[in-house]
Amino acid sequence: MRFFAVADTDIGVNKAINQDSLLIKHAIYDNTEILMAVICDGMGGLSKGELASAVVIRAFSDWFTNLLPFEMEDFDIQIVGSKLTLLLKDINTRIRDYGQKNKANMGTTFSGILFVGDEYLILHVGDCRIYKINSHIEQLTVDQTFVAREVIRGYLTPDQAKNDKRRNLLLQCIGASKTIEPQILKRKTDTGIYILCSDGFRHTITESEMLNAFEYGKKSSEKQLRESIRTLINTAKERGEKDNISVIVIKVNADSEGK
Repeated sequence: MRFFAVADTDIGVNKAINQDSLLIKHAIYDNTEILMAVICDGMGGLSKGELASAVVIRAFSDWFTNLLPFEMEDFDIQIVGSKLTLLLKDINTRIRDYGQKNKANMGTTFSGILFVGDEYLILHVGDCRIYKINSHIEQLTVDQTFVAREVIRGYLTPDQAKNDKRRNLLLQCIGASKTIEPQILKRKTDTGIYILCSDGFRHTITESEMLNAFEYGKKSSEKQLRESIRTLINTAKERGEKDNISVIVIKVNADSEGK
């Protein structure tokens, strides 16, 4: 597999600070291509949300640089998933303790994907999302929100959930929850487009619009993908989205396809 990634973020029309934080790391180890992407949305209603999201990004950047090389000596995606879950739980405790000591409420969501050769791992806490696009679009993560849970239970329809005033009520987030239990997903990597986005992006942009913009069959260059991201971000702002808006798009090709 061959990977490349592009990203963009926007403060939006109503925020004084961009509390979203993004990370893309790309490397080759012993002829195995590795790409990690993370998106964190600092909680808009909490003070120092931008600090919480940045702390998580720094921790995962350090892990990729300093510890992943040791994992690559005998890579086991199950073991790596367990270790990254423990890392998230440790970060949750540290941010929570810092907030309590400094009388500051701090929190962030987390959605991350790690591609290693022909397999990938997803870890997810909160309501950012990861999608996969080839001939259709598939939401890979499950929103950890009150309304998403009510939809699963049959108490709300998806349309009702979109307009429910409780749609931003999280069931857990890093730094504001006593304990967290991330969603973990391990799969074989397929060619296609993978999208990580904050809730500020997908509130007003439909899945059909994402599919049309990033359809894998289109021979999209990095420049074209960047332009598509910016067009959708501007559309979200025109539609009145008030939150920060962030997107990472990863294109996965077979080795023979190049970019």
